[in-house]
Amino acid sequence: MSKTGNHIQILLGILFMVTAFHLCLIVKWIPYNIAWGGRLKNDTEMYVFEAISIFINLFLMAVVLMKGNYLKWRWNEKLINTVLWVFFCLFILNTIGNILSHTNFEKLFSVLTLILAWLIWNVLKKNNKQES
Repeated sequence: MSKTGNHIQILLGILFMVTAFHLCLIVKWIPYNIAWGGRLKNDTEMYVFEAISIFINLFLMAVVLMKGNYLKWRWNEKLINTVLWVFFCLFILNTIGNILSHTNFEKLFSVLTLILAWLIWNVLKKNNKQES
């Protein structure tokens, strides 16, 4: 398997685990006051934020699956790469936000978001080398 393929599989594994974490928050196996910087005030806010987060993670997983040619249907390569660049930028910004968070648990997530940014960077960088 290529290095890009490994990065894609690691990305998918991490995204799966992050989605599972958000599902655990929804079913209250994990208290939601440790997520979102400790800013959620009630169950309704938690359900909305977690639903959005799960949707975004599933969307990114679908894009990564397209990038790795794991899906039969796919967008064109330029759109896939554009979406990945947007997520790369979001993960960099999220890393900064997590470092500045009020909770130590969120601060730990800065490592995860930095790893996700690095993996996406490597997938995109490898793609640029293949196009040259």
